[in-house]
Amino acid sequence: MTELTQEQRHEKALEKYLQDVPDLKEEIKDLSPDDQKDQIQWAFEDEAEAQGLQPWELTLKYTSTPEEFEEQRLVLHKEAAEVLGVEWDEYCEMNNLVV
Repeated sequence: MTELTQEQRHEKALEKYLQDVPDLKEEIKDLSPDDQKDQIQWAFEDEAEAQGLQPWELTLKYTSTPEEFEEQRLVLHKEAAEVLGVEWDEYCEMNNLVV
């Protein structure tokens, strides 16, 4: 299986998310395609926040198995901690991560 780019993965996640929220689909059906895209993105970000996740984490959740999600999520968080130059324990604390 070819690895999806982050953008392709996100598009896929938005499609799955929209299937989970038929009300949203109905609500935005009369908007232009661009406006529909914006509305879906905003709703997706709100959903991530409601679940206590970053939008990229929700993308991951929608495009992987639960096992892959946890594994990939930690890998990406560790990369973020390195980029930020923050100790892993401190990073986990700042982001309410339980590992």
